[in-house]
Amino acid sequence: MLTHPQINPILLQIGPLKIHWYGVMYLIGFSLAWWLGLKRTQQPHATLTPEQVGDIVFYAALGVIFGGRLGYVLFYDLPTYLANPLLILQVWQGGMSFHGGLLGVLIAIWVYGHHTGKHFFELTDFIAPLVPLGICAGRIGNFINGELWGRPTDLPWGMIFPHVDTLPRHPSQLYQAALEGVALFIILWWFSQKPRPTMAVSGLFLIGMGAFRFSVEFVRTPDAHLGFIAFEWLTMGQLLTLPMLLAGILLMILAYRNKNTEL
Repeated sequence: MLTHPQINPILLQIGPLKIHWYGVMYLIGFSLAWWLGLKRTQQPHATLTPEQVGDIVFYAALGVIFGGRLGYVLFYDLPTYLANPLLILQVWQGGMSFHGGLLGVLIAIWVYGHHTGKHFFELTDFIAPLVPLGICAGRIGNFINGELWGRPTDLPWGMIFPHVDTLPRHPSQLYQAALEGVALFIILWWFSQKPRPTMAVSGLFLIGMGAFRFSVEFVRTPDAHLGFIAFEWLTMGQLLTLPMLLAGILLMILAYRNKNTEL
């Protein structure tokens, strides 16, 4: 069995200034998205210029931070934050919702497209392959913080989280980093190397992300204050993932029915 390394969540402290690993992981994620976006502009069928990549990554970053935080507040622990609203600002303590972040990014992309005259799905198809490695970095941040641990297991790679209990558990943060991050990135990057029907890349992202997230939830410990939502196995993460899966399937159907390839 393995033991969680109990890494100090604070990477560096200079006087009152504290730099948290969690925040550094977000910075790494945004930087990777920008770098990959520049790579995407070199493809013959690219729809954005290098200058536009910097702008849309900035918009998306705002969407991730504000949407992710507000999504967690609304979906997972609203009473606590209503009782102490200042906790909403403490993003370095964790508490970010992927689904809220996704909605925030979509709104940010819509605003950017409205101001630049770019089609919404033209932008989402471009940015979708840039997202998974950022998700990977975020999940590693969860692992460093020792949060979002898995359910008990007797598998040889089970990990003990001493701050939780003495039971070996699934390191579900690392599962998500590998699946939602690395595996999904490889799939999307390969798929987007050739011109695809508009909405296809976005649809594949939603399907892949939804399938991986739904699966890992079976070994991830539900939020203590929520438990199982229904059937003694359905979690809030799975419930929020179902619309994403359905939307991805719908986008793929529409994409290949219309066969409107990207410019």
